[in-house]
Amino acid sequence: MVVLLGATASGKTALSLALAERFDGEIVSCDSVAVYRGMEIGTAKPSFAEREQVPHHGIDTHAPDEPCTAGDYARRARESLAGIAGRGHLPIVAGGTGLYLRALIDGLFPAPERNDALRELLRARVARRGAAHLHRTLTRLDPKAAQAIHPNDIPKAIRAIEVSLAAKTPMTEQWEAGREALTGYRILRIGLDPPREELYHRINHRAGAMFERGLVAETRDLLARYGADCRPLSSLGYAEASAVLRGEMTLDEAVAQARQGHRNYAKRQMTWFRREPDVLWLKGCGDDPAILAEAVDAVQNHLNATR
Repeated sequence: MVVLLGATASGKTALSLALAERFDGEIVSCDSVAVYRGMEIGTAKPSFAEREQVPHHGIDTHAPDEPCTAGDYARRARESLAGIAGRGHLPIVAGGTGLYLRALIDGLFPAPERNDALRELLRARVARRGAAHLHRTLTRLDPKAAQAIHPNDIPKAIRAIEVSLAAKTPMTEQWEAGREALTGYRILRIGLDPPREELYHRINHRAGAMFERGLVAETRDLLARYGADCRPLSSLGYAEASAVLRGEMTLDEAVAQARQGHRNYAKRQMTWFRREPDVLWLKGCGDDPAILAEAVDAVQNHLNATR
């Protein structure tokens, strides 16, 4: 099994496609927003042509108004891995959601039941004091979870606070105990670590291109169908496009804020992924031929060592 990890816009999709074609692989997406149907532009999913080129799993599994937790993702992804291996193909997990990757590989902890009274209290606090205040509360309770959860992702932040308070232990520490780790796979982790200036240039280009391709129109359609309270529409890009539709931002302001938001997210992703064990870090982007050659050699050596 190969895991490709790295920041947004680092070229994971391009590298995963190239490796899948080279080694007869199938790709399992590890992205917490790509699971939602109809959210194409703002998620930077592999294109429909790319999904026809190589089998993909973990994409478009839920409607935007259907909750998808890390546990839901991990269960489906493990089923996909088993199917891929059963067909004699190479499973390639590619994505940038650290919590979902941790759930897939390291397993889940027995989560406490939901506390509706606490959730209502926290939502009321957000209404009064804003999402940033909620995120600061999470930072005090569980700094590691706060690094992985976007400040605008209110439902995830509320759940992390709820879990931390219920057990009187940070949620991420609970992840370390009572988990059922993935077994039966020899895992090669490959990380993409391009120079920061290059990565930020790619992020800026991608964020701008999303709006040029019609992100505002896509968001308008999603809002009309699922409503403004639909949680995935608070994610990066969609939040800014929603602000444009409400008249709170100009298009240029939305693009600038989305670019900054994605750059900040990339920093958090790399902070998270640097804690992953035994990662082979490649100092470039996944669509660089030199990086592809390094990755191909690493995968071939890994396969040879398992035979």
